[in-house]
Amino acid sequence: MCGIVAYVGPKDAAPILLEGLQRLEYRGYDSAGLVVSNKGLKLRKVKGRVADLAKVVPARFKGGLGIGHTRWATHGVPSDENAHPHLSADQRIAVVHNGIIENAAELRAKLIADGVAFASETDTEVLAHLIAHAVDENDTLEEAVRKTLKSIVGTYGIAVIDAERPGEVVVARNGSPIVLGIGEKEMFAASDVAALIRYTRQVVHLEDGELAVLKADGFHTFASDARETAKEPLTVDWDAGHYDTGGYEHYLLKEISEQPETITRTMSGRLDERFHVAHLGGLNMDARETRSFRRVKIIGCGSAYYSGQIGAQLIEELARIPADAEPASEFRYRNPVVDPDTLYVAISQSGETYDTLAAVQELKRKGGRVIGIVNAVGSAIAREVDGGIYLHAGPEVSVASTKAFTSTAVAFALLALHLGRVRDLSPADGRRIVEGLRRLPGQIADILTQGDKIAELARKYAGHPSMMFVGRVRGYPVAREGAQKLKEISYVHAEAYPASELKHGPLALIGPEMPTVAIVPDDELLDKNLTTLGEIRTRGGQVLMVGHREPEAKLADDVIVIPKNEVELDPILLTIPLQLLAYHAAVALDRDVDKPRNLAKSVTVE
Repeated sequence: MCGIVAYVGPKDAAPILLEGLQRLEYRGYDSAGLVVSNKGLKLRKVKGRVADLAKVVPARFKGGLGIGHTRWATHGVPSDENAHPHLSADQRIAVVHNGIIENAAELRAKLIADGVAFASETDTEVLAHLIAHAVDENDTLEEAVRKTLKSIVGTYGIAVIDAERPGEVVVARNGSPIVLGIGEKEMFAASDVAALIRYTRQVVHLEDGELAVLKADGFHTFASDARETAKEPLTVDWDAGHYDTGGYEHYLLKEISEQPETITRTMSGRLDERFHVAHLGGLNMDARETRSFRRVKIIGCGSAYYSGQIGAQLIEELARIPADAEPASEFRYRNPVVDPDTLYVAISQSGETYDTLAAVQELKRKGGRVIGIVNAVGSAIAREVDGGIYLHAGPEVSVASTKAFTSTAVAFALLALHLGRVRDLSPADGRRIVEGLRRLPGQIADILTQGDKIAELARKYAGHPSMMFVGRVRGYPVAREGAQKLKEISYVHAEAYPASELKHGPLALIGPEMPTVAIVPDDELLDKNLTTLGEIRTRGGQVLMVGHREPEAKLADDVIVIPKNEVELDPILLTIPLQLLAYHAAVALDRDVDKPRNLAKSVTVE
């Protein structure tokens, strides 16, 4: 969940490292640091943001080799001492690390018994001392790193430099991403291509258990047993402009506003007007195999899980296949029954979410057929699965997911249409869904024009300490995602319940101090949803309704009316005003919208 950047080449490393860290700050931002090599190691690190680090890096901080890090704390509170990079006692070895070393306490105790003095509370510092000890035994840096990692239990993405080898960086990966960037007589490494994209679009993804040595004129990769590995570079489609705010005040608002274009890209080339079907060649399944599945199980974390709930309903409604969604973090620990007749779908915007990746690996080990829905091409989950759907939503920088969420929901609509048309979904219903998908971008654009009205409503409700979100059937995962958005960026407590469950307990919370956001689509459950609004209003609760038409005046204090699509696709549209509501509430409360406290974008630790 932290950010790593490394550079070796003819330029000064410090400005490159600082810029890379700024682009990776969404991965962790409680402390930051860098070290460059120039007749010894020169280190600067601080508690705080990358901007704070930039203030303490002198203008003449020269050196063509360096590593940098922005941190999301796991071991030790945010502090100057616990910030990365960490140095060995003799100041020769510097290490930056993402992940968690599970046997750090045991290794630390042994090192202390051998007389090593620790300068931090982190698990990472263990690596610096162990590598330094191995180098002292006349090992090369790559051999010292390889030997040290044999004693490590846990996850890591690391970059290591040696003051006495100023021309090379050693990196390694196990459960936490490392990407190499191939430049012109220079090499880069990072935990995300965002840090590399200004300098190169040629990248190499390391696999778990792989290491690499980077020098200015190239690189070589090898496995933990020292066996050389062959890697083919990929060309990244994104460019540096994708990582700019584009004139918006926040990345989050930019990404919300991009959704008409991003879902258009998700659908591009995938809708067949002749047969009213979705073409998903990336699934790597023919029609016979597609028909053989009797159940669909969807796994993801956070917003990906909620999009999976929308997906499960789409698949059941359109393909008539039993489907359900489950948090990947729970799935991997409950010894699940892996059925050969079940199609498993793993969702991750980054393609690196550790809990989801580990669940995929367990499914593969047990013979499950797994496809992925991911945004990042070449990511770990994309490489691990049997096939899948790329979202093509472009990089999502803000920690809170918006455009990736809606693109994922659209991808599920495509998958449901694909599964349905090889089974029992009629051409007429296929045409209806295809036409509905075609209407989505324009309808989202219409909703976005209500930004000022929704901002006013957000200011009205943001002062309440807690809010309830309710919805029935198709509206329930929308309510869950709406509550999640409000919680994570405005810090206003929010709970989501099925509307039918209110009277089974949560209704006790309803009163003037607890407003309710009600998801009320114009579908077969409209009357029941309106009855729920009446139950809330009679108990003094305020109601903000999101739906397709105005109800009776007594049933809602405020209403956000959105365009109507096909009932199966309406949940995609219903999420948009909730994104805007959360965003404007966070702005009204003066929150750090793009970097909410305690959270990071890519969760690569347990």
